[in-house]
Amino acid sequence: MLYLGCHLSSAGGFTSMGKTAVKLNANTFQFFLRNPRGGAAKEIKAEDIAEYKKIASEHKFGKILAHAPYTLNPCSKEASIREFAQNVFADDLRRMENIPGNLYNFHPGSHVGQGIETAVPQIVEILDAVMPEAKNTTVLLETMSGKGSEVGSRFEELAEIIAKAKNNAPEKLGVCLDTCHVYSAGYDIVNRLDEVLEEFDKIIGLDRLQAIHLNDSMTEFNSHKDRHECLGKGSLGKDALIKFINHPVLRGIPINLETPNELDGYAEEIALLRQNYHE
Repeated sequence: MLYLGCHLSSAGGFTSMGKTAVKLNANTFQFFLRNPRGGAAKEIKAEDIAEYKKIASEHKFGKILAHAPYTLNPCSKEASIREFAQNVFADDLRRMENIPGNLYNFHPGSHVGQGIETAVPQIVEILDAVMPEAKNTTVLLETMSGKGSEVGSRFEELAEIIAKAKNNAPEKLGVCLDTCHVYSAGYDIVNRLDEVLEEFDKIIGLDRLQAIHLNDSMTEFNSHKDRHECLGKGSLGKDALIKFINHPVLRGIPINLETPNELDGYAEEIALLRQNYHE
């Protein structure tokens, strides 16, 4: 089964997102629980959740993916920013209990000159504090491009965070792989896809790979820049991305587009991928 979707606005609630996904021929989607810059979260209404669940069941949706706000930085030098990250993280995970069995993705953060050695324990400390709230949610660390002082551009960094976290069973703590990010970070998924996935499996474990962001890249291989491009218009190219979604070890993993598109563009990309997916 190909679970394919894109990032949708949560302004209208879960029912609205579910209906939009169906119109796009999607059977999963990504969303923010609050303003991506870290604002207050809207109330989640029971009737909205109930109606969404009917849509998801009728159309055989896969797991949906909530994305943490971009301002969440669990390894900031500033204690107040780390405290903010912990509070938002915990609140988001409590909200996820309204839609049990789904996924919550976050960026590991930027250490802002502290170094990886300081950043990893800070990230782990916040994970240990918030994971009790994730009773029925799998928390995912996202692979990053390595711009600036980002943590998570190397598989080893993600593996270290996971290994040191207390509640780190694969069904509780995993990884979301972003194709643009890993390519920009120096993992050649265009020419060496098998080898990259083997490396991921050896260092992190493919059982941890729970979600995929499918994006082309505006910048070249190993650029360490985070610039998403529409499918087939960037340095990865259409053929490599189609090969990626058809790789046997990636089957069944929910895939979301974060390409610079409006809904019509997402519909075209979803159609392209479905036409080129081999059951």
